[in-house]
Amino acid sequence: MDILGKLFGSENKVKMMRLFLFNPDIPFTPEAVAERSKASLYSTKQELAILRQMKLLKNRAFFAKITKGKKGKQKTVRRKVSGFILNTSFPYLAELQRLLLDTSMLKGDEITRQLSSAGKLKLVIIAGLFIQDQDSRLDILVVGDHLKKSTVEHKIRTMESEIGKELRYAAFETSEFNYRLGLYDKLVRDVLDYPHTVVFDRLGLPPLEAGRRPSV
Repeated sequence: MDILGKLFGSENKVKMMRLFLFNPDIPFTPEAVAERSKASLYSTKQELAILRQMKLLKNRAFFAKITKGKKGKQKTVRRKVSGFILNTSFPYLAELQRLLLDTSMLKGDEITRQLSSAGKLKLVIIAGLFIQDQDSRLDILVVGDHLKKSTVEHKIRTMESEIGKELRYAAFETSEFNYRLGLYDKLVRDVLDYPHTVVFDRLGLPPLEAGRRPSV
């Protein structure tokens, strides 16, 4: 990310570009972009203005759900808002997609490192987005002892901000995973029986013909 951040001026700009490139049909308000990119609203508006001037983005008015009122008395209303959407006519769109999307995937060891603070990891499997398999039910499967679900969720959200797309994930305690595995739980089997990559394994899973393990 550092090299791309220097190339494009800032890491936040790279995150925002990936957000729109991964979601070409979805408009976003500046507030939504700031939240997804984990950047300040001020810097987000500055970067969006630059991307708009470059004609990578274009303005779009759309209806969105807005939460109004104070805590305890909040209500959600549908309101027309102003935002931005990807300009699919941008002349260098294909080149940007190849550069930013092909290099956006976090590596397996980096995913394991980020999740290591969530508990004693036993198994980390990546699928879906990370291996370009749109039919997969999950992008990340995490198994461990004494997992802190809030930490797992926080780390996943951080990865999403770097990648620019929501991730489908599941996290199980080792005992629950083994129980599900023994019962041929559909979610677990849908991951293990179809293309995936095991990036960390302390459980000693047997080799699976449909699965893919990284070469040592």
